[in-house]
Amino acid sequence: MSGPATEIPQRAGTSSPVAVVTGASRGIGAGLADSFASHGFRLGLCARTEPGIPDGGDALAAPVDVTDPVAVDRFAEAVIARFGRIDLWVNNAALLGPIGSLVDLDPVELERHMATNVLGVLHGSAAFARHLRTRTGGGSLVNLSSGAATTPYRGWAAYCASKAAVEMVTQVVGLEEQATGLRAYAVSPGVVDTDMQASIRATPASRFPDVGRFLALRDDGAFASTDWVARCILQRCWDRATRLAPEPGRGAVVFRVPDPPAGDPGSA
Repeated sequence: MSGPATEIPQRAGTSSPVAVVTGASRGIGAGLADSFASHGFRLGLCARTEPGIPDGGDALAAPVDVTDPVAVDRFAEAVIARFGRIDLWVNNAALLGPIGSLVDLDPVELERHMATNVLGVLHGSAAFARHLRTRTGGGSLVNLSSGAATTPYRGWAAYCASKAAVEMVTQVVGLEEQATGLRAYAVSPGVVDTDMQASIRATPASRFPDVGRFLALRDDGAFASTDWVARCILQRCWDRATRLAPEPGRGAVVFRVPDPPAGDPGSA
């Protein structure tokens, strides 16, 4: 990638595009909201607790449980009523835990994890797809994945399974909705130093034997910023001049956000 997009071109005669971000109250979701606002997007922001609105941003924010399909649909309808359309939908809401050997996990916590990480993506993707069926012009669906979708980690049975499911859901929705102009992307953001990363590093090795890898990343300062992730999403998934298209027979583009080049402000 030659460099992240900094300007988002608009179609003549149209107003600023509209992006929805789930899980927007903190971490990567909050960072995406800030960056999208700075690039001129109007925003629909939701999380279990109502997200803050970026300074100077034009946003609708609401508390939404993404495991509730009715709540997700109502939020989508509210965003459309406020702004007239949704152009970019980012399913970011996710849980990390429970962490530990599968045989030791609480089944109730396991079910909550899968409901949030998988059903939440299904509900958000469906709400966006239904909206695109009502209008022309298409739009971009971005589902946040992880390297854990393809790399097994001891102690992360739930997280690895849910992120693998997210990638396949994205492929299927992309194939199903090609006629509507839905462009589907499963994006692994790389290592961003959020509260989730701090939680990973604080997990004892007895529950997460691979914690040493993440401690080493902290020691090496090998982090990207949320702004870098946002700029890469806009370049690869949104900007008409640079966005990626899936390979023939595939429903989605699956990629990891590249590490920022040395000296780039995207380095955390």
